[in-house]
Amino acid sequence: MSPEIIGFAGIACLVILLALGMYIGMAMALIGFLGLCILVGVEAGVHILGITPLAEGSSYTLSVIPLFVLMGQFAFISGISTDIYRTVYAWMGHFRGGLAMATVMACAGFAAVCGSSLATGATMGMVAIPEMDKYKYDPRLSTGCVAAGGTLGILIPPSIGFIIYGILTEESIGRLFMAGFLPGILLAGLFIIAIYIQCLLRPQMGPPGQHTNWKTKFKSLGGTWGMLLLFCVVMGGIYFGIFTPTEAAGFGAFGAFLFALFKRKLSMHSLIRCLLDTGKTTAMIFFIIIGANIFSTFLGLARIPMGLADFITGLALPKMVVLAGIILIYIILGCIMDCYAIMILTVPIIFPVIQAMQFDPIWFGVLMVIVLEVGLITPPVGLNVFVLKAAAPTVPMTGLDPAGLSRDPEVVRAYVSDRLVHHGKMSSRLIAELMLAMRVTLAAGSEIEVPLLIMHGEADVLTSPSGSREFYTHAASADKTLKLYPDLYHEIFNEPEKDKVLTDMTDWLEARL
Repeated sequence: MSPEIIGFAGIACLVILLALGMYIGMAMALIGFLGLCILVGVEAGVHILGITPLAEGSSYTLSVIPLFVLMGQFAFISGISTDIYRTVYAWMGHFRGGLAMATVMACAGFAAVCGSSLATGATMGMVAIPEMDKYKYDPRLSTGCVAAGGTLGILIPPSIGFIIYGILTEESIGRLFMAGFLPGILLAGLFIIAIYIQCLLRPQMGPPGQHTNWKTKFKSLGGTWGMLLLFCVVMGGIYFGIFTPTEAAGFGAFGAFLFALFKRKLSMHSLIRCLLDTGKTTAMIFFIIIGANIFSTFLGLARIPMGLADFITGLALPKMVVLAGIILIYIILGCIMDCYAIMILTVPIIFPVIQAMQFDPIWFGVLMVIVLEVGLITPPVGLNVFVLKAAAPTVPMTGLDPAGLSRDPEVVRAYVSDRLVHHGKMSSRLIAELMLAMRVTLAAGSEIEVPLLIMHGEADVLTSPSGSREFYTHAASADKTLKLYPDLYHEIFNEPEKDKVLTDMTDWLEARL
């Protein structure tokens, strides 16, 4: 059997293992090891399996990853994200859709000191979404702008994505950082334009916020000095050649640490949490890198990358056609895989093709990161969307099937026949209004002091029973009752067991009359 056939068989096995749910780092290491054992012998395979973790784990170049991750953790603890958002909100919040625009700008600012799209999305979601809820922003706009703005974390330097790409291709990380800055700002500007047009066509989606005077506007700028100083130290040091990216990461982490101390946000508990979160994130990335290194060694010995490059160049296709095909592949992969995993898995295969086509590797690195950004918000994976779900638990991930209303088919048919609200799925507008009503109700819970009866089906897929539980917990009433029905859907009075629900209600009323 030829090495090429073994290589393609290994790729097929890897795809199968990933489809079965095996962690990508483990899958790549396993297939790479078995492939090496077949190609060069068990002894050589064991040798590579043994030295790769030590070599990658002790790499000076890779030490930049935990340092930038730690910098982002300290930046989060210090409250930089809140300060940036307040500043941008003071300047833009009074415009229609201004809060959403401010969120995108704040995402760009926090990305400049974080380097992670997931961290940017999660952090800004917790800061911005409650504020937009207060001004009755459409949940589709509020959550969408955070999810999209969060992707800027992988593009605006310092970026973990650029670091991994630079390590894999042996390109300058500093040049990648410089190349990613303007595209990141441009993309943020395009997001803002999209929000403006959306709110222009549908004004109800983004009502204007409060006006602020000029004194407040300029005073708010004082909250951004930490971010600006940190960004200038890191990027300025790299640009002017004062220190390497690894040294810049060290300075940035130490600067973020001092800033957190200065703002009195760093306790022993928060410090330990920062270190533990940094360790977990670093371990995840390193595990993938180690697995990818073993797998890449196997592919190299199987002559897959160079063989693929020779095959594509031999087709004599236009360069842009080849590039379009590569972009399409990345978009498809982004729908089902994490962006870092895609990069580590594909770069060893794709990069020789890029070199053979004589594309600039720095330019392609920026293009790759931008395309991978799309994968962060593209279903069915869309990691930024899942992270954001934690910050906005009441907003549904998708449209809802009307079958979840009731187990009584007549109730469902009556709803489906109502074309004002139903168009194949429950309309997103209806869902948004229901979610807004739920949030308003929850906010008013502490003022409810009358006798209170809450009845909710636990199988309800339209409004979560957790909302009723939360309302029950916060209600100030001394006389309050919560009844949850395990098998009932949303329409509890139209469910097959409605007699029990009506009996419980009657008994409760009679006891208080």
